[in-house]
Amino acid sequence: MVDYSAAFRARMVQRMSGSRAISANALSKEIGVQQPTLSRWLREAATVAHVSKKKSKPDSGAGPAARRPADWPAEEKVRVVMDSAGLADAELGALLRREGLHEDDLARFREEVRAAAVAGLSLGKKARGAASEDQKRIKTLERELKRKEAALAETAALLVLRKKLNALWGDEGDDT
Repeated sequence: MVDYSAAFRARMVQRMSGSRAISANALSKEIGVQQPTLSRWLREAATVAHVSKKKSKPDSGAGPAARRPADWPAEEKVRVVMDSAGLADAELGALLRREGLHEDDLARFREEVRAAAVAGLSLGKKARGAASEDQKRIKTLERELKRKEAALAETAALLVLRKKLNALWGDEGDDT
């Protein structure tokens, strides 16, 4: 029994579904994988997709090409945007086909990545501002703690001295 990768299975399921679907028989003749195997993959993908929708998990686990671009995680979107940077038209077209995307999907991914980067920068400034406010508060509290520790130490020293004084002179000093 041949063990096919999840990516290969996903590509074959994608070819057997969608608007330009090819039958399992035709695909079997084209690629050399038995028709029952291809049909089983298609059924399993449909079952996984159905279960995923019930659980509100868009990722069917069959790879990026088997799910809608809107359902891709942020890491996948950033990867595709980075991979597409600086590619010529022919190379870009090949990348889009390989990933199962359209140009407008890539444009939307680029905008989302840009917006996230800008939001991250502004969040970083807020975090730095909050950190400096926290640092000021920490310094103030530390100063107050030192002052209270010094007052406590002074009070403890006075109590010790009073106890020694009472021991030397007796209990006469308690009435005053």
